[in-house]
Amino acid sequence: MLPMMMRFDIVTIFPEFFAGPLDHGIVRRARESGVMEVRVQDLREFAHDRHRTVDDRPFGGGEGMVLKPEPLFEAVESLLSQSAPASPLNVAPNIAPDTAAIVLLSASGKLFRQPDAERLAKLQRMILLCGRYEGVDERVAEHLATEELSIGDFVLSGGELAAAMVVDAVTRLLPGALGNEASSLNESFSGMQLADLSLNATTATSHAAAPVLLDFPHYTRPAEFRGWAVPEVLLGGNHDEIRRWRLAKALEKTRRNRPDLLAGSELA
Repeated sequence: MLPMMMRFDIVTIFPEFFAGPLDHGIVRRARESGVMEVRVQDLREFAHDRHRTVDDRPFGGGEGMVLKPEPLFEAVESLLSQSAPASPLNVAPNIAPDTAAIVLLSASGKLFRQPDAERLAKLQRMILLCGRYEGVDERVAEHLATEELSIGDFVLSGGELAAAMVVDAVTRLLPGALGNEASSLNESFSGMQLADLSLNATTATSHAAAPVLLDFPHYTRPAEFRGWAVPEVLLGGNHDEIRRWRLAKALEKTRRNRPDLLAGSELA
């Protein structure tokens, strides 16, 4: 039986933004091969005034504009009604948490990490809500979204870039998206590296409690470039030595660039 195709719905006030990010690389190939599909929904279609207004000033004062709840609720309800009837109230509980998610992209959300991508890749459907302006009415986060995610500790102009990144990160984990399914196993943040690289007795750690490492260094031809040679161990053909070297270099890079990933472990 073929795996069920995953569907992404992106709700945004800038639908034309996604004409670029979704038309290249793995996401494009996954779409063309039927692994996943992406539908972009213009939020302004659910604004009913003459000016198609989707934002307003916040109660209590403050700078900037906030996305209103009505268009976002109506957009999600409309998208859900394409596959199953949805109640106009408390719409999120109508989505089974093991098959679909409504994700609000927001600087105030939980940090999006590789385990989140792996979890979301097991779903059949994701609806991504792109925040804008100074924020989104809190009732969207509390009563519509099943989760609120951020791609980092910085502020963007809107959730479109974040949505594109989430789609890419999740798509490449879908069965059939990559030409070589093993390609994603030893990447940074994969959580598989310590097991795959055969830790020796002096650095053995329980796989259940093992920290996540950054990817090990990669080299390709030429074997020497401007005086910089490929490490000799990679040319010798001894796979056990190569695994040990890659582990050591992955640890070295993680300690240098992301020591937070090793915090609390014996490898820190």
